[in-house]
Amino acid sequence: MPEGLVVVDKPQGWTSHDVVGRLRRLCGTKKVGHAGTLDPMATGVLVVGVGRGTKLLTYLVGADKTYDAVIRLGISTVTEDAEGEVTAVADGDAVRAVTDQGISHAIAGLTGEIQQVPSAVSAIKIDGRRSYARVRAGEDVELAARTVTVSGFDVRSVERQTLADGTFVVDLAVTVDVSSGTYVRALARDLGDALGVGGHLTYLRRTRVGSLDLTHAQDLDGLRAVVAEGGTVPVTSLDDAARAMFPARELSDQETTDLGHGKRIPATGSAELTAGFAPDGGVVALLEDRGNPGERTAKPVLVLRAQ
Repeated sequence: MPEGLVVVDKPQGWTSHDVVGRLRRLCGTKKVGHAGTLDPMATGVLVVGVGRGTKLLTYLVGADKTYDAVIRLGISTVTEDAEGEVTAVADGDAVRAVTDQGISHAIAGLTGEIQQVPSAVSAIKIDGRRSYARVRAGEDVELAARTVTVSGFDVRSVERQTLADGTFVVDLAVTVDVSSGTYVRALARDLGDALGVGGHLTYLRRTRVGSLDLTHAQDLDGLRAVVAEGGTVPVTSLDDAARAMFPARELSDQETTDLGHGKRIPATGSAELTAGFAPDGGVVALLEDRGNPGERTAKPVLVLRAQ
């Protein structure tokens, strides 16, 4: 059985669970999971763990992410994307009055550390039920705002057009860099609201999760073909994945043994989670410095190679 990470380029129309189900069949194991759900409408980077690779997923869920998106100004939908029922269409003159300068000003207000109300059709649980399930049942859902960081919000192009039904809209092709927990749909909603015309997503593609991007990604048809020809699903090994995701610390033989038994070793000196590698190049554990200044040691928070 392959063990490690598979970066899948998720196709449109598939749920993240669908992708996991396909990988379970291709890899011949139920021990498969993913880091960070993508909506069915969205495409792009979905990191899947296989075997012991699932243990790394916890540390990827909180990674920063990059998305390419298209925001349509002038139309609002219940899901804040193109798959939802239209709830409002702005007056054409109001949409025509939206200037590039006004867009830039509104985007500036949505950049940096902000308070964002998550999308009502998110998977957040309210009293044990998913928010999206409550919305689909006709309930009014109000979620509390949370602090997120939008470190980049760049407009690649602006297209003003009249749709076939006569509705005038402004389509913004954007690239956003965001912290974990940020909803790009909510950015589209809030940008439209700030401009007074409403907005929603018509396109969303995740291009990066942490240090893993589309250059690492494989499509499902290609993976299926490999298995059909008698091969196994190609994975990024635990060793290579750990080196790509975390700062590395080279361990001595004694430190390797100690960590394999769950013992602490001298501090790494880093504020980040660090991967410790044995002299043979294999990852042993993920380390985190803990303790008072002058007395800090490196504690193994995840042992990947026990003694």
